[in-house]
Amino acid sequence: MIGQFINSMKQRKQLINAFKLAGIYKTFKTDNGERKVFPKIHNVPGDKYNYFVFTLPNGVDPKLLKKHFYVFQQCFGDGVNLEGDFKKFKLTIRESQKIGEVDYTYPKYLEIIKKENLIIPIVCGGDALGNFRIYDATNSPNLLIYGEPGSGKSSILHVISTTLIQFYSPQQIQFFFADFKMSELNLYEGIEHVKSVCYTQKEFAPVLKHLKKELTKRGQLLKDHRVRHINKLPNTKKPPYIVLCVDEFVMIRDEDIMADLLQIASLGRAYGIYLILAMQRPSHKILSTDVRGLLSVRMGFRTVDKRNALIGETPGSELISKEQPGTFLLNLDELTELRAPFLNEDKTEKILKPYKKTDWKNHNYQKQAPEEKEAKEEQPVLTEKDVFNDAIDQQG
Repeated sequence: MIGQFINSMKQRKQLINAFKLAGIYKTFKTDNGERKVFPKIHNVPGDKYNYFVFTLPNGVDPKLLKKHFYVFQQCFGDGVNLEGDFKKFKLTIRESQKIGEVDYTYPKYLEIIKKENLIIPIVCGGDALGNFRIYDATNSPNLLIYGEPGSGKSSILHVISTTLIQFYSPQQIQFFFADFKMSELNLYEGIEHVKSVCYTQKEFAPVLKHLKKELTKRGQLLKDHRVRHINKLPNTKKPPYIVLCVDEFVMIRDEDIMADLLQIASLGRAYGIYLILAMQRPSHKILSTDVRGLLSVRMGFRTVDKRNALIGETPGSELISKEQPGTFLLNLDELTELRAPFLNEDKTEKILKPYKKTDWKNHNYQKQAPEEKEAKEEQPVLTEKDVFNDAIDQQG
């Protein structure tokens, strides 16, 4: 009995410490200074239970529990699970359930897509319970993907792109790729769905100008038909969906290019234009308030440290094990740990082979007059060193 009591007190102290670190408490002013009121603990793990039950003090935002869930993982291990709604919560303590490898299986995804009637299906991955997650980008149009080299970032880009290419015809969807590291997206050259693959800012700028003109055309189309989304247009008038994917967008140094990119992102939802941005290290310098405000969804693969994880808004992604490549935190309404399907370049090329065209042309949309071309200075070629120097946040 005494041993049980001591263990119970240790468990309570450990949970209260987690509340303290996560800022889950209500503060009152008293004559003797401030007093913190922590959630009331009803039971602790022991012989009878393997979970805590607690209630929040009135006035404490329950969203803080999800936002700072990583604190509970740090205190109790990554096998914890939190359930509850507004006031009463259950924190289950279990051994970490590592998510097994997930194979890329298009027929399985197609079944889910049709069953859930998804329009722009973004394949994510599976969880520890075997559930598979695919979300619709129609209402969550702009995605940020980040993570260390080898964490699975490139694989999920291939998963998303190849799935959409198989799901839609070239008349229904178009892709515009920008690959500033010149190492990931060249295999999409020749695909009938793909209009452009850029490798430099000089090539990318005219593409964005083209897409801005497309925004104007589609805006007029919606106005003429008095609808607010291209999905409401008659099928004969409906333009193709557009996916703009920018890998290592940290390398964009031109303010005009960044401004065009943000304008497309802010208006694209109604016009059927969807943005995917990828980078290795989130930083305040790159992820400004304007950029973060336009990003609907985040996929945080393993990050270098806690600060990078917090900047990207997937707290806890710094704790992802290197032994679990492809594991990431999906921030879509709430944080969910998933493991992405594995799809390397060889498998991607095999899937894409039937969609290649021998007469494919890489549209660069450059229509400048000769004198305008001469007037513009060549932009310096950026190196790997430039990427990492720019990606490291100098603040703090």
